[in-house]
Amino acid sequence: MGVEGIEGSVYAAVGGQPFFDDLVEGFYAGVAADARLRPMYPEDLADSRRHLAGFLAQYWGGPTTYSDERGHPRLRMRHAPFVIGEPERDAWLRHMLGSLDPLVAARGTPPEEAARIRAYLVDVADFLVNAR
Repeated sequence: MGVEGIEGSVYAAVGGQPFFDDLVEGFYAGVAADARLRPMYPEDLADSRRHLAGFLAQYWGGPTTYSDERGHPRLRMRHAPFVIGEPERDAWLRHMLGSLDPLVAARGTPPEEAARIRAYLVDVADFLVNAR
């Protein structure tokens, strides 16, 4: 699957992999400076960036590179070692939406796709909470 993705996919509508690379880059810029979240990530964020961008691209209709390299995403299992409560959820979502919103505005992302991505990110943040 090329940059065009599956016709009608969110991946295609947002412009392909560069959108997800930029989304993740902005997210990790926030994480790098976040005292609550930074300890949950490895010192070198390069693999984390690549994995998250690949996962999001695949989820939204892009190439299956993420699953080809890492298998099924198993989001809950991969995040189980970390205590994720409401404060961590809120911080993660703040950085993710803080990256998404200016990216959407700068690229003229179709509102329907932006809304779908936003809703998904909120759902994932809620889903990964494992401590109350």
